[in-house]
Amino acid sequence: MKPTAEYSQETNLIQLGVGVDERTGAISLPIHPSATYRHPGVGESTGYDYTRSVNPTREVLEAGMAKLEGGARGLAFSSGMAALTTFFLHFSQGDHLVVSEDLYGGTYRVLDQVFANFGLTVTYVDTTNSAAVANAITNQTKALLVETPGNPLLGIADLAALGQLCGERKLIFAVDNTFLSPILQRPFEFGADVVIYSATKYLGGHNDLCAGILIAREKELGDQLYFLQNSTGAILPPFDCWLLLRSLKTLTLRIKRHCENALIVARWLEQHPKVTDIYYPGLERHPGHELSCKQASGFGGMVSFRVESDALARAVLKRLQLISFAESLGGVESLMTLPAVQTHGDIPEAERKRLGICESLLRLSVGTESVEDIIADLEQALA
Repeated sequence: MKPTAEYSQETNLIQLGVGVDERTGAISLPIHPSATYRHPGVGESTGYDYTRSVNPTREVLEAGMAKLEGGARGLAFSSGMAALTTFFLHFSQGDHLVVSEDLYGGTYRVLDQVFANFGLTVTYVDTTNSAAVANAITNQTKALLVETPGNPLLGIADLAALGQLCGERKLIFAVDNTFLSPILQRPFEFGADVVIYSATKYLGGHNDLCAGILIAREKELGDQLYFLQNSTGAILPPFDCWLLLRSLKTLTLRIKRHCENALIVARWLEQHPKVTDIYYPGLERHPGHELSCKQASGFGGMVSFRVESDALARAVLKRLQLISFAESLGGVESLMTLPAVQTHGDIPEAERKRLGICESLLRLSVGTESVEDIIADLEQALA
Protein backbone atom coordinates (compact mmCIF):
# COMPACT_ATOMS: atom_id res chain seq x y z
CA MET A 1 0.00 0.00 0.00
CA LYS A 2 1.27 3.47 -0.91
CA PRO A 3 2.27 5.78 1.94
CA THR A 4 -0.66 8.08 2.66
CA ALA A 5 1.48 11.15 1.98
CA GLU A 6 1.36 10.23 -1.71
CA TYR A 7 -2.42 10.28 -1.87
CA SER A 8 -4.57 13.32 -2.52
CA GLN A 9 -6.33 15.18 0.26
CA GLU A 10 -9.66 13.83 -0.96
CA THR A 11 -8.44 10.22 -0.85
CA ASN A 12 -6.89 10.62 2.60
CA LEU A 13 -10.22 11.95 3.90
CA ILE A 14 -12.14 8.97 2.54
CA GLN A 15 -9.56 6.56 3.96
CA LEU A 16 -9.71 7.96 7.50
CA GLY A 17 -9.76 5.02 9.92
CA VAL A 18 -9.57 2.35 7.21
CA GLY A 19 -7.20 -0.47 8.19
CA VAL A 20 -6.62 0.83 11.71
CA ASP A 21 -8.26 -2.24 13.25
CA GLU A 22 -5.89 -4.84 11.81
CA ARG A 23 -7.39 -7.68 13.85
CA THR A 24 -10.79 -7.52 12.14
CA GLY A 25 -9.99 -5.53 9.01
CA ALA A 26 -12.97 -3.24 9.72
CA ILE A 27 -13.51 -0.58 7.05
CA SER A 28 -15.53 1.56 9.46
CA LEU A 29 -13.41 2.45 12.46
CA PRO A 30 -14.68 0.80 15.67
CA ILE A 31 -16.01 2.99 18.46
CA HIS A 32 -14.17 2.55 21.77
CA PRO A 33 -16.54 3.78 24.51
CA SER A 34 -14.46 2.50 27.42
CA ALA A 35 -13.68 5.19 29.97
CA THR A 36 -10.79 3.29 31.55
CA TYR A 37 -8.29 0.55 30.65
CA ARG A 38 -6.57 -2.35 32.42
CA HIS A 39 -2.84 -2.10 33.12
CA PRO A 40 -0.58 -5.10 32.39
CA GLY A 41 1.33 -4.38 35.62
CA VAL A 42 2.56 -1.64 37.93
CA GLY A 43 4.20 1.07 35.89
CA GLU A 44 3.02 -0.56 32.65
CA SER A 45 0.43 0.71 30.16
CA THR A 46 -1.10 -0.34 26.87
CA GLY A 47 -0.88 3.30 25.85
CA TYR A 48 -4.44 3.86 27.01
CA ASP A 49 -5.18 4.64 30.65
CA TYR A 50 -8.15 6.96 30.90
CA THR A 51 -10.30 8.21 28.03
CA ARG A 52 -9.95 11.90 28.92
CA SER A 53 -6.22 11.61 28.21
CA VAL A 54 -6.41 9.44 25.11
CA ASN A 55 -9.06 7.32 23.44
CA PRO A 56 -8.47 5.02 20.43
CA THR A 57 -11.33 6.50 18.39
CA ARG A 58 -10.45 10.11 19.21
CA GLU A 59 -6.79 9.37 18.53
CA VAL A 60 -7.56 8.45 14.89
CA LEU A 61 -9.67 11.60 14.44
CA GLU A 62 -7.03 13.89 15.95
CA ALA A 63 -4.19 12.35 13.94
CA GLY A 64 -6.31 12.52 10.79
CA MET A 65 -7.10 16.21 11.29
CA ALA A 66 -3.43 17.01 11.89
CA LYS A 67 -2.47 15.23 8.66
CA LEU A 68 -5.32 16.85 6.72
CA GLU A 69 -4.31 20.34 7.85
CA GLY A 70 -0.55 19.74 7.62
CA GLY A 71 0.09 20.25 11.33
CA ALA A 72 1.94 18.42 14.09
CA ARG A 73 -0.93 17.74 16.48
CA GLY A 74 -4.72 17.78 16.34
CA LEU A 75 -7.08 17.94 19.32
CA ALA A 76 -10.83 17.22 19.35
CA PHE A 77 -13.22 19.00 21.72
CA SER A 78 -16.87 18.86 22.72
CA SER A 79 -17.65 22.10 20.84
CA GLY A 80 -16.01 24.86 18.86
CA MET A 81 -16.23 27.10 21.92
CA ALA A 82 -14.47 24.43 24.00
CA ALA A 83 -11.65 24.47 21.45
CA LEU A 84 -11.43 28.27 21.55
CA THR A 85 -11.63 28.34 25.34
CA THR A 86 -8.73 25.89 25.58
CA PHE A 87 -6.72 28.08 23.21
CA PHE A 88 -7.42 31.15 25.37
CA LEU A 89 -6.33 29.22 28.48
CA HIS A 90 -2.84 29.17 26.97
CA PHE A 91 -2.50 32.85 27.92
CA SER A 92 -1.95 34.53 31.29
CA GLN A 93 -3.10 37.55 33.25
CA GLY A 94 -1.88 40.74 31.59
CA ASP A 95 -1.56 39.19 28.14
CA HIS A 96 -3.16 41.00 25.22
CA LEU A 97 -4.80 39.53 22.12
CA VAL A 98 -5.69 41.16 18.80
CA VAL A 99 -8.89 39.65 17.41
CA SER A 100 -11.04 40.08 14.30
CA GLU A 101 -13.97 42.42 14.88
CA ASP A 102 -16.02 40.51 12.27
CA LEU A 103 -16.31 37.36 14.38
CA TYR A 104 -18.80 34.96 15.93
CA GLY A 105 -20.62 36.56 18.85
CA GLY A 106 -19.86 33.60 21.13
CA THR A 107 -16.14 34.29 20.79
CA TYR A 108 -16.72 37.89 21.81
CA ARG A 109 -18.85 36.73 24.75
CA VAL A 110 -16.29 34.33 26.21
CA LEU A 111 -13.51 36.91 25.92
CA ASP A 112 -15.54 39.85 27.21
CA GLN A 113 -17.47 38.12 29.99
CA VAL A 114 -15.17 35.31 31.07
CA PHE A 115 -11.51 35.84 30.24
CA ALA A 116 -11.61 39.57 30.97
CA ASN A 117 -12.22 38.55 34.59
CA PHE A 118 -8.84 36.79 34.58
CA GLY A 119 -6.92 39.78 33.23
CA LEU A 120 -6.77 38.87 29.54
CA THR A 121 -7.23 42.00 27.41
CA VAL A 122 -8.45 42.14 23.82
CA THR A 123 -8.46 44.67 21.00
CA TYR A 124 -10.94 44.05 18.18
CA VAL A 125 -9.67 45.15 14.79
CA ASP A 126 -10.74 45.14 11.17
CA THR A 127 -8.37 42.34 10.15
CA THR A 128 -8.97 43.03 6.46
CA ASN A 129 -6.72 46.03 7.17
CA SER A 130 -3.24 44.66 7.93
CA ALA A 131 -1.95 48.11 8.93
CA ALA A 132 -4.71 48.40 11.55
CA VAL A 133 -3.67 45.02 12.94
CA ALA A 134 -0.05 46.16 13.18
CA ASN A 135 -1.10 49.37 14.97
CA ALA A 136 -3.09 47.38 17.55
CA ILE A 137 -0.10 45.32 18.67
CA THR A 138 1.44 46.30 22.01
CA ASN A 139 4.31 45.00 24.11
CA GLN A 140 1.82 42.76 25.92
CA THR A 141 0.33 41.25 22.74
CA LYS A 142 0.80 37.49 22.57
CA ALA A 143 -1.45 36.41 19.70
CA LEU A 144 -3.60 37.37 16.75
CA LEU A 145 -6.89 35.52 16.19
CA VAL A 146 -8.46 35.92 12.75
CA GLU A 147 -11.73 34.71 11.28
CA THR A 148 -11.59 34.82 7.49
CA PRO A 149 -14.02 35.05 5.85
CA GLY A 150 -15.47 37.05 8.71
CA ASN A 151 -18.76 36.36 10.44
CA PRO A 152 -21.27 37.60 9.35
CA LEU A 153 -19.96 40.21 6.91
CA LEU A 154 -17.49 37.88 5.15
CA GLY A 155 -14.49 40.22 5.09
CA ILE A 156 -11.27 38.69 3.79
CA ALA A 157 -8.03 39.07 5.77
CA ASP A 158 -4.65 38.84 4.03
CA LEU A 159 -3.29 35.68 5.64
CA ALA A 160 0.18 35.96 4.11
CA ALA A 161 0.63 39.56 5.30
CA LEU A 162 -0.68 38.76 8.77
CA GLY A 163 1.44 35.63 8.98
CA GLN A 164 4.54 37.66 8.16
CA LEU A 165 3.56 40.30 10.72
CA CYS A 166 3.09 37.70 13.44
CA GLY A 167 6.42 36.11 12.58
CA GLU A 168 8.20 39.45 12.88
CA ARG A 169 6.46 40.34 16.16
CA LYS A 170 6.79 36.79 17.57
CA LEU A 171 3.04 36.39 18.04
CA ILE A 172 0.96 33.22 17.88
CA PHE A 173 -1.09 33.44 14.70
CA ALA A 174 -4.41 31.61 15.07
CA VAL A 175 -6.93 31.29 12.25
CA ASP A 176 -10.54 30.22 12.69
CA ASN A 177 -11.05 28.41 9.37
CA THR A 178 -14.60 27.22 10.07
CA PHE A 179 -16.23 28.93 7.08
CA LEU A 180 -13.94 27.41 4.45
CA SER A 181 -12.53 24.14 5.84
CA PRO A 182 -9.13 22.71 4.84
CA ILE A 183 -10.62 21.83 1.45
CA LEU A 184 -10.66 25.50 0.44
CA GLN A 185 -8.08 27.25 2.67
CA ARG A 186 -4.93 26.03 4.41
CA PRO A 187 -3.78 28.64 6.93
CA PHE A 188 -0.50 26.88 7.82
CA GLU A 189 0.71 27.68 4.30
CA PHE A 190 0.47 31.38 5.22
CA GLY A 191 2.29 31.21 8.53
CA ALA A 192 -0.51 30.31 10.95
CA ASP A 193 0.49 28.54 14.17
CA VAL A 194 -2.95 27.27 15.16
CA VAL A 195 -6.02 26.44 13.08
CA ILE A 196 -9.40 26.33 14.83
CA TYR A 197 -12.69 24.81 13.75
CA SER A 198 -16.19 24.60 14.99
CA ALA A 199 -16.46 21.08 13.61
CA THR A 200 -20.21 21.34 14.22
CA LYS A 201 -20.29 23.23 10.93
CA TYR A 202 -18.81 22.04 7.60
CA LEU A 203 -16.58 19.31 9.04
CA GLY A 204 -19.62 17.64 10.61
CA GLY A 205 -21.91 18.88 7.89
CA HIS A 206 -25.24 17.36 8.94
CA ASN A 207 -26.50 19.49 11.84
CA ASP A 208 -26.34 16.46 14.14
CA LEU A 209 -22.97 16.89 15.86
CA CYS A 210 -21.37 19.43 18.21
CA ALA A 211 -17.56 19.40 18.10
CA GLY A 212 -14.44 21.55 17.93
CA ILE A 213 -10.93 21.05 16.57
CA LEU A 214 -7.56 22.68 17.28
CA ILE A 215 -4.52 21.88 15.14
CA ALA A 216 -1.05 23.15 16.03
CA ARG A 217 1.60 23.54 13.34
CA GLU A 218 4.49 22.76 15.71
CA LYS A 219 4.74 19.92 18.20
CA GLU A 220 5.76 22.08 21.16
CA LEU A 221 2.65 24.26 20.99
CA GLY A 222 0.52 21.20 20.25
CA ASP A 223 1.81 19.49 23.39
CA GLN A 224 1.07 22.60 25.46
CA LEU A 225 -2.49 22.70 24.14
CA TYR A 226 -2.86 18.97 24.78
CA PHE A 227 -1.87 19.57 28.42
CA LEU A 228 -4.74 22.04 28.68
CA GLN A 229 -7.15 19.69 26.93
CA ASN A 230 -6.25 16.83 29.25
CA SER A 231 -6.28 19.04 32.36
CA THR A 232 -9.62 20.74 31.73
CA GLY A 233 -11.32 17.81 30.02
CA ALA A 234 -13.59 19.25 27.31
CA ILE A 235 -12.94 16.25 25.07
CA LEU A 236 -15.08 14.91 22.23
CA PRO A 237 -16.75 11.59 23.23
CA PRO A 238 -15.90 8.44 21.23
CA PHE A 239 -19.23 8.14 19.42
CA ASP A 240 -19.07 11.77 18.30
CA CYS A 241 -15.49 11.22 17.15
CA TRP A 242 -16.68 8.32 15.02
CA LEU A 243 -19.57 10.40 13.64
CA LEU A 244 -17.18 13.22 12.73
CA LEU A 245 -14.80 10.76 11.04
CA ARG A 246 -17.71 9.44 9.00
CA SER A 247 -18.76 12.97 8.04
CA LEU A 248 -15.24 13.96 6.97
CA LYS A 249 -15.27 11.25 4.30
CA THR A 250 -17.77 13.29 2.25
CA LEU A 251 -16.33 16.73 3.04
CA THR A 252 -14.83 17.31 -0.41
CA LEU A 253 -18.08 16.42 -2.17
CA ARG A 254 -20.18 18.55 0.15
CA ILE A 255 -17.92 21.61 -0.01
CA LYS A 256 -17.97 21.53 -3.81
CA ARG A 257 -21.78 21.58 -3.86
CA HIS A 258 -21.99 24.27 -1.16
CA CYS A 259 -19.71 26.52 -3.25
CA GLU A 260 -21.58 25.91 -6.49
CA ASN A 261 -24.95 26.62 -4.93
CA ALA A 262 -23.79 29.68 -2.97
CA LEU A 263 -22.38 31.43 -6.03
CA ILE A 264 -25.62 30.92 -7.97
CA VAL A 265 -27.71 32.11 -5.02
CA ALA A 266 -25.47 35.15 -4.45
CA ARG A 267 -25.74 36.18 -8.10
CA TRP A 268 -29.51 35.82 -7.92
CA LEU A 269 -29.73 37.88 -4.72
CA GLU A 270 -27.44 40.50 -6.27
CA GLN A 271 -30.14 41.26 -8.85
CA HIS A 272 -33.13 41.22 -6.49
CA PRO A 273 -34.76 44.66 -6.10
CA LYS A 274 -35.41 44.20 -2.36
CA VAL A 275 -31.78 43.28 -1.56
CA THR A 276 -29.75 46.42 -0.84
CA ASP A 277 -26.37 44.82 -0.06
CA ILE A 278 -24.83 41.43 -0.75
CA TYR A 279 -21.75 39.92 0.92
CA TYR A 280 -20.14 36.96 -0.83
CA PRO A 281 -16.42 36.77 -1.73
CA GLY A 282 -17.22 34.93 -4.96
CA LEU A 283 -18.81 38.05 -6.43
CA GLU A 284 -16.41 40.32 -8.34
CA ARG A 285 -17.88 43.34 -6.53
CA HIS A 286 -16.75 41.99 -3.14
CA PRO A 287 -13.68 43.98 -1.93
CA GLY A 288 -11.91 40.76 -0.92
CA HIS A 289 -12.62 38.87 -4.14
CA GLU A 290 -9.13 39.03 -5.67
CA LEU A 291 -7.41 38.24 -2.36
CA SER A 292 -9.76 35.33 -1.79
CA CYS A 293 -8.85 33.96 -5.23
CA LYS A 294 -5.18 34.03 -4.22
CA GLN A 295 -5.38 32.38 -0.80
CA ALA A 296 -8.37 30.03 -1.14
CA SER A 297 -9.51 27.57 -3.78
CA GLY A 298 -13.19 28.44 -3.36
CA PHE A 299 -15.53 30.94 -1.73
CA GLY A 300 -17.55 28.74 0.60
CA GLY A 301 -21.27 28.35 1.22
CA MET A 302 -22.02 31.43 3.36
CA VAL A 303 -23.90 34.41 1.93
CA SER A 304 -25.02 37.47 3.89
CA PHE A 305 -27.38 40.09 2.51
CA ARG A 306 -29.27 43.17 3.64
CA VAL A 307 -32.89 43.82 2.72
CA GLU A 308 -34.90 47.03 2.54
CA SER A 309 -36.08 47.07 6.15
CA ASP A 310 -35.96 45.31 9.50
CA ALA A 311 -39.62 44.39 9.02
CA LEU A 312 -38.90 42.70 5.70
CA ALA A 313 -36.05 40.68 7.24
CA ARG A 314 -38.41 39.33 9.89
CA ALA A 315 -41.08 38.64 7.29
CA VAL A 316 -38.62 36.69 5.16
CA LEU A 317 -37.71 34.49 8.12
CA LYS A 318 -41.38 33.88 8.82
CA ARG A 319 -42.18 32.93 5.22
CA LEU A 320 -39.32 30.49 4.64
CA GLN A 321 -40.48 27.00 3.75
CA LEU A 322 -37.51 24.95 2.50
CA ILE A 323 -34.81 26.99 4.21
CA SER A 324 -34.94 26.70 7.99
CA PHE A 325 -34.85 29.76 10.25
CA ALA A 326 -32.16 28.45 12.56
CA GLU A 327 -28.76 29.27 14.00
CA SER A 328 -25.56 27.47 13.00
CA LEU A 329 -24.29 26.80 9.51
CA GLY A 330 -22.40 24.41 7.29
CA GLY A 331 -24.89 21.55 7.15
CA VAL A 332 -26.35 20.01 4.03
CA GLU A 333 -29.66 21.69 4.92
CA SER A 334 -29.95 25.41 4.14
CA LEU A 335 -30.32 27.66 7.21
CA MET A 336 -30.96 31.37 7.62
CA THR A 337 -30.47 33.51 10.71
CA LEU A 338 -30.74 37.11 11.91
CA PRO A 339 -27.23 37.74 13.32
CA ALA A 340 -28.09 40.92 15.23
CA VAL A 341 -30.60 39.01 17.37
CA GLN A 342 -29.16 35.49 17.36
CA THR A 343 -25.49 34.66 16.66
CA HIS A 344 -24.20 38.16 17.48
CA GLY A 345 -26.74 39.21 20.09
CA ASP A 346 -24.11 39.34 22.86
CA ILE A 347 -22.12 42.04 21.09
CA PRO A 348 -23.16 45.46 22.44
CA GLU A 349 -25.75 47.19 20.26
CA ALA A 350 -23.57 50.21 19.54
CA GLU A 351 -20.75 47.97 18.37
CA ARG A 352 -23.12 45.92 16.21
CA LYS A 353 -24.41 49.06 14.55
CA ARG A 354 -20.88 50.33 13.94
CA LEU A 355 -20.02 47.06 12.24
CA GLY A 356 -23.19 47.06 10.17
CA ILE A 357 -24.79 44.08 11.93
CA CYS A 358 -28.29 45.57 11.90
CA GLU A 359 -31.66 43.83 11.98
CA SER A 360 -32.05 44.02 8.20
CA LEU A 361 -28.97 41.81 7.73
CA LEU A 362 -29.63 38.12 7.06
CA ARG A 363 -27.05 35.33 6.99
CA LEU A 364 -27.72 32.35 4.74
CA SER A 365 -25.92 29.05 5.01
CA VAL A 366 -26.51 27.67 1.51
CA GLY A 367 -27.07 23.93 1.68
CA THR A 368 -26.68 21.18 -0.89
CA GLU A 369 -30.32 20.96 -1.96
CA SER A 370 -31.31 21.69 -5.55
CA VAL A 371 -30.27 25.29 -6.10
CA GLU A 372 -33.47 25.90 -8.05
CA ASP A 373 -35.47 24.95 -4.95
CA ILE A 374 -33.38 27.22 -2.71
CA ILE A 375 -33.92 30.18 -5.05
CA ALA A 376 -37.65 29.45 -5.34
CA ASP A 377 -37.94 29.61 -1.56
CA LEU A 378 -36.02 32.88 -1.41
CA GLU A 379 -38.18 34.30 -4.18
CA GLN A 380 -41.45 33.59 -2.39
CA ALA A 381 -40.05 34.73 0.97
CA LEU A 382 -38.88 38.07 -0.47
CA ALA A 383 -42.13 38.70 -2.36
